[in-house]
Amino acid sequence: MNRKLLVTFLLLLIAILSACATHNGYYYARTVPPPPRVVGFVGSAPGPGYVWTDGYWLYRGNNWAWTNGAWVRPPRRGAVWVRGQWRPDGRRYRFYPGHWR
Repeated sequence: MNRKLLVTFLLLLIAILSACATHNGYYYARTVPPPPRVVGFVGSAPGPGYVWTDGYWLYRGNNWAWTNGAWVRPPRRGAVWVRGQWRPDGRRYRFYPGHWR
C-alpha cells in the first residue's frame, strides 16, 4: 500500500512541476497578450546604489498574475537592468525575464 501511495505522490509531483516548468528558461502563454503594465508609486530608493526593477505579468494556471517590482543593488558596478517583456512567438507569447547587462 505504501508503494502505491508513493507512486501516486510522485506522479502528482511530476504533473505539478511540469505545469509550472519553463521551456528553455522562458515562460509561455497560449492566450491573448498580457494586460497593460501596472503603474504605481515607486517611492525613494532605500539607500544609495539601489536600482528599481520593474514589475511584470506572469501567466500561471491559465491566469495572469502581477509580480511587483523591487529596489535591488546591481550585482556589479555599471550593470544596467533590462526589464522583462512579453513578445509574440507564433500563436503564443514568450516571456523574456529581466536581467542585468
